Amino acid sequence: MNEYDALRDYLMRQKQAEFVLSFEQIEEIIGTALPRAANRASWWDSLRSPDIQMPQREACLAAGFVATRMPDGQSVRFTKRKSERRR
Repeated sequence: MNEYDALRDYLMRQKQAEFVLSFEQIEEIIGTALPRAANRASWWDSLRSPDIQMPQREACLAAGFVATRMPDGQSVRFTKRKSERRR
């Protein structure tokens, strides 16, 4: 189990197809501070380096969401993957 399991579980309970969480809200969900890298867009990129284990990406994808850092640099948009919307 890792801290991003809590994010995965939170996302799995969501009914909305798209929503935004601030870094502060994500930290509350996972119970710890996000790494400094979290403010970089590439850290949230679901398609970046698929061969490298990235626990935040795996948590989002496992819950059926793609995460994208917002231009404000302080929040993340979570969008339900199209294949998950049909369920």
